[in-house]
Amino acid sequence: MSIRTETPTRPRIGSDAAPILSFDNVCKRYGSLDALAGVTFQVNRGEVVCLIGPSGSGKSTLLRCANALESIDSGRVLMDGRDVHDRRTDARNLRRRMGMVFQNFELFPHLTVLRNVAVGPTTVLRMPAAGAAARAMELLRKVGLGDKAAQYPAALSGGQQQRVAIARALAMQPDVMLFDEPTSALDPETIGEVLSVMKRLADEGMTMVVVTHEMDFAKRVGNWIVVFDHGKVVEQGPPRQVFEEPTIQRTRDFLSHLGWHGESLAASDLLVPAPSGSYEHRTSD
Repeated sequence: MSIRTETPTRPRIGSDAAPILSFDNVCKRYGSLDALAGVTFQVNRGEVVCLIGPSGSGKSTLLRCANALESIDSGRVLMDGRDVHDRRTDARNLRRRMGMVFQNFELFPHLTVLRNVAVGPTTVLRMPAAGAAARAMELLRKVGLGDKAAQYPAALSGGQQQRVAIARALAMQPDVMLFDEPTSALDPETIGEVLSVMKRLADEGMTMVVVTHEMDFAKRVGNWIVVFDHGKVVEQGPPRQVFEEPTIQRTRDFLSHLGWHGESLAASDLLVPAPSGSYEHRTSD
């Protein structure tokens, strides 16, 4: 049996073209609190950028500023070169291009699973009902929930509800998917269901910005890691560098608190969807 010792890491892609999403010295204040204090980084088309750091460090605030759910005090957020917070920007069209998946699902409890997914295309994209339903069914199958289409959200587990939320965001055919701690409200048994779907999207080339405390997912699936602390980006780089050779003590302290000590994972020890839809390790022999 031969196990390679280098860490599996996806190279940063799309760097030869203009970034699809960029943050330039973004600042956001709530009274005297600097929620974001000069955040700068970019997201290239087709890559997975994972935002990590302590709770309250500004990661979720940044996502809400990305699609103009929150205003900013200074700096710029650019989507395909257009200023997101410019008054001339069509915010409605912008949000359509950025699919958002929240911590707590945000499904409509009075609508079936199918209608939850189809409601956006019918009301925003003006798609005929039959076409929207067909797309919704296709996406529910994609996330492993084709058999739940007629049920209501309350009948589903947390992991299933979050997968419906992902399907709903995908139904709008976004250019970028924003995930705000999508597994934080889930029990350990259902976290893997959601991570499996997200990994599949990454494998298919979906551009993703993921706020997460799932370090294993960030290390194995992310192309670029951005570390936040007190509203600032304190470190950023490829997973190998950030997790195995962080350049600053604050990053080392954060990872150590989570049980990471710069260990190198076998390249063949990959996270793959199990037949049941869970998220498991597979080690080659």
